Amino acid sequence: MALSSGTKLGPYEIVDTLGAGGMGEVYRARDTRLDRTVAVKVLPSHLSADPERKQRFEREARAISSLQHPHICTLHDVGSQDGVDFLVMEHLEGETLAERLKKGALPTEQVLKIGMEVADALDKAHRQGVVHRDLKPGNIMLTKSGSKLLDFGLAKPAGTTLASGTLAQALTAPSPVSPLSPTTPLTQQGTIVGTFQYMSPEQVEGKEADARTDIFALGAVLYEMATGKRAFEGKSQLSVASAILERDPEPISRVQPLAPAALEHVVKTCLAKDPEDRWQSAADVRRQLKWISEGGSQVGVPVPEAHARRMKFRLGWAIAAVASLAAVGFASAYFLLASRPAQIIHSQLPAPEKAIFDFTGDLGGPPVLSPDGKRIVFAAHTAESPKALWVRQLDSDTAQHLDGTDGAYFPFWSADSRFVGFFADGKLKKIPAGGGPVTTLADAPNARGGAWGKDDVIVYTPDFREVLYKISAAGGLPVKVTEIDSVKHTTHRWPFFLPDGKHFIYLATNHSGSSREANGIYFGSLDGKGSKQLVATEGAGQYASGYLLFQSQATLVAQPFNPSSGVLSGEPMPVAERVQYDSGIWRSLFTVSENGLLAYQGGSARLGTELVWFDRTGKQVGRVAERERYADPRLSPDGKRLAVTVGDPLANIWVFDLVRGTKTRLTFDNATHNYPSWSPDGSRIAFASFVGPFAGAGLGSSLHTKASNGTGQDELLLASEQGFGSSYPEFSPDGRYLVYQRASGPTGSSVWAVPVSGEKKPFPVAQPQSPQNAVFDQRISPDGRWLAYTSNDSGADEIYVTPFPAGGGRWQITTNGGDRVAWRGDGKELYYWGNDQMLTAVEVNPQGSEFQVGATKPLFRLSAPAVGMPYDVSSDGQRFLVNYLHEDSSTPLTLVVNWTTALKK
Repeated sequence: MALSSGTKLGPYEIVDTLGAGGMGEVYRARDTRLDRTVAVKVLPSHLSADPERKQRFEREARAISSLQHPHICTLHDVGSQDGVDFLVMEHLEGETLAERLKKGALPTEQVLKIGMEVADALDKAHRQGVVHRDLKPGNIMLTKSGSKLLDFGLAKPAGTTLASGTLAQALTAPSPVSPLSPTTPLTQQGTIVGTFQYMSPEQVEGKEADARTDIFALGAVLYEMATGKRAFEGKSQLSVASAILERDPEPISRVQPLAPAALEHVVKTCLAKDPEDRWQSAADVRRQLKWISEGGSQVGVPVPEAHARRMKFRLGWAIAAVASLAAVGFASAYFLLASRPAQIIHSQLPAPEKAIFDFTGDLGGPPVLSPDGKRIVFAAHTAESPKALWVRQLDSDTAQHLDGTDGAYFPFWSADSRFVGFFADGKLKKIPAGGGPVTTLADAPNARGGAWGKDDVIVYTPDFREVLYKISAAGGLPVKVTEIDSVKHTTHRWPFFLPDGKHFIYLATNHSGSSREANGIYFGSLDGKGSKQLVATEGAGQYASGYLLFQSQATLVAQPFNPSSGVLSGEPMPVAERVQYDSGIWRSLFTVSENGLLAYQGGSARLGTELVWFDRTGKQVGRVAERERYADPRLSPDGKRLAVTVGDPLANIWVFDLVRGTKTRLTFDNATHNYPSWSPDGSRIAFASFVGPFAGAGLGSSLHTKASNGTGQDELLLASEQGFGSSYPEFSPDGRYLVYQRASGPTGSSVWAVPVSGEKKPFPVAQPQSPQNAVFDQRISPDGRWLAYTSNDSGADEIYVTPFPAGGGRWQITTNGGDRVAWRGDGKELYYWGNDQMLTAVEVNPQGSEFQVGATKPLFRLSAPAVGMPYDVSSDGQRFLVNYLHEDSSTPLTLVVNWTTALKK
């Protein structure tokens, strides 16, 4: 029964009716205490007796009360009076998105703005463990201050089951299926929860909903805003359900030809039938929309606004170019545009279907255009296959996966564009660009780039703290071509050959910062003579068409350069804004060819990782912190705190209180701090400290401990040892020993232990079988009797277990590769990260002096940095805290034809 004007519910006086729906009636009311207008939502009395309805009403109250966000309707109060249950919310002035859509499609600018706001609101809800389940235009209010997400009446805590009912029940109900008008919602009481046109396939099938369910609905809303049409139409529930399960909506480009191509990519990914193929978080969607709104998706117009006047771009030709791209695809348009050297054209290169780019990180595969400008090579992975190299012909819509390149990183082209060089398995390798046998050329334990000159000479950096070497492309003995000045630099990397095949440019920098004026792009030669600095910068450079290209802030710039003399002239000129920069390896995500092509990945999102909780199925169940440069997360013994390295290259140790949501910085001195671990009682944290020109390489490192609450000074546990480095400290569970990794370089590392009291004499626990091999990634079992570690004695990284502290004898855990091992709290299960990036569990059963290995169970694919410990596990083995490598790297590449034209005007 409707409430009349003047009725009071506690201090709230009803003024008039705002609306009504299946879940309640909404009234405008006056808060007599604060003299403000509010909205009161009342559960109708005839439904109060329905336990399910009332439960859903209470669920809405709990859901909204936990969410404080500028784009979520604020809940002021919850009450009950005389059997009437009600919510008190902020009163919003405006219209719903559904009302606005009656007027037709929205301008792209508004689509992006509203989409970002709603995605941000959903991200907040999902972080709190709340899934909306009924996102639709009618639940989005457009106000002067922006969008507001309403009505969490169908919301549920993440991890619970979906509502009662199945598709079969909904479509075979005794009542006839009625025709639908374009504005009629499809809600079937007592069966499937939600509104049919915006339901995900899993909702239609009555399966469990999670955050990706809301992402599907968001895609449907974005589609409707962009086109003015619903993504899934039908005259009955059956026809709509069939469309959701079996068909894709008409492409946005057909309905709105001028809509950005990248927007279609975002929406299409949201609407993927399989949740695994969608964007995996609302934050992903927001970042994609933000990138588009900032100009990252513009096709046929110059990207940098600062260039607009100089480019004098002819709009008529731009529209014709876009039409060509839409009509005949990128392949034909590419050559059409390339034949018009006076015109600058921007277009998009997406990742291969169902693949994610692997551009960043220590083992990334950033894109590289072939010298002749006909192909591009890059690293990517799919849900079914690990990271590998792909080659795309620029006159083709598809990319070719290069078999035999699993795990490959930092590819580069031969000067004749016929071969691709790359690094994998600690080696420098090559493969024909069209696929074929892989040839191993030399050792390269942790490489940092290569270049292939016209005389079939390859220049490369074999390790992350090394000089440049040269080697014949046919193989042979590597020879140094640069020498490091250890006062200034710790690494030479990212070589790039100049046209004469004798000279090259490279980046020289320092892992601990040092003098930034001395860090930058240098000019070198194969004879090792005449090396000199060209420009001070923190990113690698490339050369093309008479220009040296390098990063300046977030802008890619070009400066006139004579490649024969190594002399710069003129001033740097901007080429592209918001180019992604991977600060961990000092490399920007751009590539150039000799025929006037430039490709880069844009976006203003911060590179880095997030700390995210996953369950054993790989479902995201929480998030600890926003994106930053994290490494080696380690949970406290009670699971209530987290120690983690933050920052790059000068990293520090932080402690996150997972209960209170606070964080404390532990280290402050001018050193690099890594590899935190907890004392058995959680009162202290051990870590490694690296100081000097070789900070981070292991040399000059020492082990320390400090109170986990941040008080007091740190205590030296193990001083640095001449010629060796110490890392990954870990206390034994009884507190008697400190275990650590001892190494003199990328090979020969071993696991040692030192008593924390008494004589404190270090002793080896696990050593490699030869100096060329290594033992690393150790973890002590919870009972302190066993040590799990990784060794490459067999030629591949495998997990072993040995008795602790005595060592001697070992049991092999893996046979197909694995590292980054961890224990369950009871010591009955081991976890490791496989070569296929799959997090895997192994049942183990120590029996006296014997160690029994049981069944192996793959859990989920782990998207994490390729170096460092990427995860930790709760004591019960049910949740994994992952240093999650966000896959917004699927952002398409921007391809620019004739990029130098703007610089010459």
